[in-house]
Amino acid sequence: MPLTEPNAPVLPAEVDTILGHAAERLAGRFAEHFSPETVRECLDDSYLVLAATAKVRDHLYVLAERFATERLDAITTADGLRARIRPEVLFVCVHNAGRSQMAAALLAHRAEGRIVVRSAGSAPTDQINPAVAAALEEIGLDVTKEFPKPLTDEAVRASDVVVTMGCGDACPVYLGKRYLNWELDDPAGQSIETVRAIRDDLDRRVSDLLAELVTTDA
Repeated sequence: MPLTEPNAPVLPAEVDTILGHAAERLAGRFAEHFSPETVRECLDDSYLVLAATAKVRDHLYVLAERFATERLDAITTADGLRARIRPEVLFVCVHNAGRSQMAAALLAHRAEGRIVVRSAGSAPTDQINPAVAAALEEIGLDVTKEFPKPLTDEAVRASDVVVTMGCGDACPVYLGKRYLNWELDDPAGQSIETVRAIRDDLDRRVSDLLAELVTTDA
């Protein structure tokens, strides 16, 4: 897990206090696997990483807690600290604002809890593409509470399948992982009609992937 550098920016006092309360919650949740110091370090690092691209920092600490939770969960899986009971899929595109977010929302919806779904990007932006959110809302999926996240090593290591979106993003390669590359148009700057077509293409692809990963009872 990449941790904060020794010369990392000092957190403002009010943020430090709020993150301290969040760290207490996370330390209780992950007490079986991580020390309180490790949890706090991951949380601080998550805040600073997200703050680097955030234009609005209101409630950023809430997102940092969610991101740290996801990272710590991924580490417990990647390091074999708990049994792997569901397939885990990671969708990656550069900005984590369009295709990867759409794919994650669609797969999570169709899998209904049978798959752990994550998304990330090598250069995340500060918000999800509004046209992507609108296209998903048309089919009843709400991604307004989601946010672009940076690609981390632990997310890749925890995944059974890593799917890139044809945008040139590179992921660390580990033995035993399945890597797919889906060539898809970038929804950035596109009309809503084009974004709908990308959404429908992704929906077919995630449905096929779901059928490969999860067997249903006859």
